[in-house]
Amino acid sequence: MNPAKTILILTSAHLCRNPRVVKEATTLGAAGYDVTVMSVSSHARFERMDRELMRGLPFKRVVLDYTADTLRARLADFCQRGATWLARRACSELEIETAQTLGPAGALLRLARSFPADLTIVHTEIPIWAAPHLIRDGRRVAVDVEDWYSEDLLYADRRSRPIRLLRNAEQATLRQAVYSSATSQSMADALASAYQCPPPIVLRNSFPLQAVSRVDRPAANDVPGFIWFSQTIGPGRGLEQFFAAWVRTTAPSTVHLLGDERPGYREKLLARLPAGRRGDLHFIPLVPPEQLPGKLAEFDIGLALEPPWPRNRNITISNKILQYMNAGLAVIATDTAGQKEVMAAAPASGLVITAHETGEYAAKLDTLIGDRARLRATQVASRAAAEQQFCWEREAPHLLAAVARALA
Repeated sequence: MNPAKTILILTSAHLCRNPRVVKEATTLGAAGYDVTVMSVSSHARFERMDRELMRGLPFKRVVLDYTADTLRARLADFCQRGATWLARRACSELEIETAQTLGPAGALLRLARSFPADLTIVHTEIPIWAAPHLIRDGRRVAVDVEDWYSEDLLYADRRSRPIRLLRNAEQATLRQAVYSSATSQSMADALASAYQCPPPIVLRNSFPLQAVSRVDRPAANDVPGFIWFSQTIGPGRGLEQFFAAWVRTTAPSTVHLLGDERPGYREKLLARLPAGRRGDLHFIPLVPPEQLPGKLAEFDIGLALEPPWPRNRNITISNKILQYMNAGLAVIATDTAGQKEVMAAAPASGLVITAHETGEYAAKLDTLIGDRARLRATQVASRAAAEQQFCWEREAPHLLAAVARALA
């Protein structure tokens, strides 16, 4: 491997909200490549988190910065947000689809074109749209499909999304990329079938093994605690179905939700609970990415409540389920195609549930929280599955091999 080879990783998300990019860039930088991550900075709070996250990492960062405290940056941010708002109105009301609907697409493409690289790896919507343009420029481009964007979002949100534009970009990029990757075998198969493209390699959304997990602490004598985390606590994430079952359990337990609350959602959840159970529900503010593994290890059972719709949610493997295993938590997983892949490989790690079967759902929860010995054995099996299969140390060699072939 030539250490002078330069790799540009292109994303439109903040690094603190895109751990997959951080893992990829860190792995390639540690392997000796000259790696730069190019992203969009649109929120001052996340920009501060990104800068903290970058300390000691073996790659550089270049941003399209809309958060700087300068008149020029504030004006650029105002114009960009206004243009995106108008583009989304045109999309939802007139069915006019443009890349601006996604955000600062043209600006990010121009910045990417100004940065030469031996290999460009694209993530997220705007970079996937930009990929065919970069390929026509003669660039060597790879694509990582963490989410199938044209098959994502609820119906109400899809009305203002350029679905046809995204499908065309996904198809062109997947057919022409020097390699592609996806988060699960289910997603790889679905993409290959839909776009008649080479099957993507599978790089699961796992994480480097954390030093301390739940199984390193004594078995719990207090009430078992469920944990669920996301960037945003809100509807459409399986919480409503979980609480419908949880209120029917007989064994005592607590539930903890970690993330930024969507306004008014806390009150809606509490209204679903009997007065005697509301004190068992707790909200935890979003924590920096580096603190999340240790925070998860404070609890007992991780909730991977992905719904089967839209299609993307059904076939991907999210961060949650693999991060719970890493932290040594027993797992409650809904029966999506992606999560069934994981649980079939590690059946002793937890329970697979069908969200709409409330009575059976509650009974399964009771079998776990009401039996301390079984809960402990499930936690041990979950951590063992992370060590043996579902950790980034197992995925990184596949990434390195794909990049080496692409640069050969």
